[in-house]
Amino acid sequence: QVQLVESGGGLVQPGGSLRLSCTASGSIFRINSMGWYRQTPGEQREVVAIISSGGSENYADSVKGRFTISGDDAKNTVYLQMNSLKPEDSAVYFCNAEAAIYANSTYYPSVNYWGQGTQVTVSS
Repeated sequence: QVQLVESGGGLVQPGGSLRLSCTASGSIFRINSMGWYRQTPGEQREVVAIISSGGSENYADSVKGRFTISGDDAKNTVYLQMNSLKPEDSAVYFCNAEAAIYANSTYYPSVNYWGQGTQVTVSS
């Protein structure tokens, strides 16, 4: 129904920058919000940043002032600009979309979708 494709992860030195992208495609009626989460081995997935369809942004305290989330509604794409990266930012980053869809003639106002994840490693 809905697919999320992420790109932009990789290896970067401390203090460096990376930009993640995520594009949603499929039978989307409306995207309510998109965001980024991250997860390290043995830990729970945690929210990094979320942007609503109205443009409201929310960030985890640990990334405020360093990360910026933005969206392109026309392309159903969300970006995460990550600056001043720290080793503790290393994780698998997952894109999330909450969307309204039609399936089998039924309207679902809020369905969550996840991308496959992209690895971000901050190391010298």
